[in-house]
Amino acid sequence: MEDLRHKLVKTALEWELAFGNAPQITTVLSEFDAAQLIGCTIDEYSEIMQGVSAVQKGFDFKYKGSRYQVKGNRPSGKPGSFVTWVPKATNYEWDFLIWILYNREYDIQEAWLWEVSTYVSAFESVKRLSPIHHRQGTKLR
Repeated sequence: MEDLRHKLVKTALEWELAFGNAPQITTVLSEFDAAQLIGCTIDEYSEIMQGVSAVQKGFDFKYKGSRYQVKGNRPSGKPGSFVTWVPKATNYEWDFLIWILYNREYDIQEAWLWEVSTYVSAFESVKRLSPIHHRQGTKLR
């Protein structure tokens, strides 16, 4: 299973090279990578994700009793492309949020952790979040 991430990224980058746009894999990769950043093994992740819907309400996965919401961003790599906007959580039915910033090749550049009450108090009134906002959390990488 360890090689699946590499194969997925390689295929997505080949697709992008051939057709100009990458398949939307950032969400699934960021959830997988977030789980590993908090200590979840690949086998554990596979087990906890069995039967989970991609549109599960409130959180992306549960690990050791905590619910995790994950947001990830990747620049396209086109001239002048860099991440300036980060999706804001639309609900607070999670315990922790992890934000991951990738480079064009889907390598993690940085990752930040937020506890729900701290996130709400920091961002509830902020309309547009940027990487600068998320970098106020606990650095995971």
